[in-house]
Amino acid sequence: MSEAFDIYTLLFLVLAVVIFIRLRNVLGRRTGNERQPFDPYTTPDQKRPQAPETNEPVVALPRGRFAPLPEATGPSVEDIEARLGSHAPKDSPLARSLTQLMRADPSFDPNQFLDGAKTAYEMIVMSFAEGDEASLKQLLSAEVFEGFESAIRERETRGEKVESNLVGINKADIIESDVKKNTAYVTVKFVSELVSVTRDAEGEVVEGDPKKVREVTDIWTFARDISSKNPNWKLVATESAN
Repeated sequence: MSEAFDIYTLLFLVLAVVIFIRLRNVLGRRTGNERQPFDPYTTPDQKRPQAPETNEPVVALPRGRFAPLPEATGPSVEDIEARLGSHAPKDSPLARSLTQLMRADPSFDPNQFLDGAKTAYEMIVMSFAEGDEASLKQLLSAEVFEGFESAIRERETRGEKVESNLVGINKADIIESDVKKNTAYVTVKFVSELVSVTRDAEGEVVEGDPKKVREVTDIWTFARDISSKNPNWKLVATESAN
């Protein structure tokens, strides 16, 4: 009985060893480099499995929404020529000076500038007639505002009032531009139609004609600090061609 038991025990041990060897050959052996199973509850301090290395380049994502943006490039020659359009003949002094301005300030566009200049012209003419110094102060440089303010004070001292009606702006053309240090200057020639009359304290007309439309030509120069984020231009010089 004991011998039979020993024989059966030995047979089972041999069979177990054979099965183990075959399973090892089929399943392979662990090398220590196997990828760990993905755990969706892994904490930030634990390492996530990394993708296998490839020969393809890796594109880094921005580090947050406040990552620095690439430096802006200036307008191309084609873009500058398109913006100039009919504002300045090709290779003229004005075209060269406007090109210099667009190089220094890529956001400058003659069409948009003239739209804003015409709006400013109307606001300044009407604000001066109404004696609205608060509005004028925001649109004029300190020196020009001082001149306008002085004229308003003298008018008030005499008891006079100005009635103005800007019928329309017939033309607005850029005639000069320049960049000095960080300041851009653009001079515009305005041709407008205006009804203007000055009355004394008794309401009598002392200047102008309330029924006559006059053509007025003004040459105004606007300036802006192109190193500033403030996009607004201010009137820095005035000249009347009438």
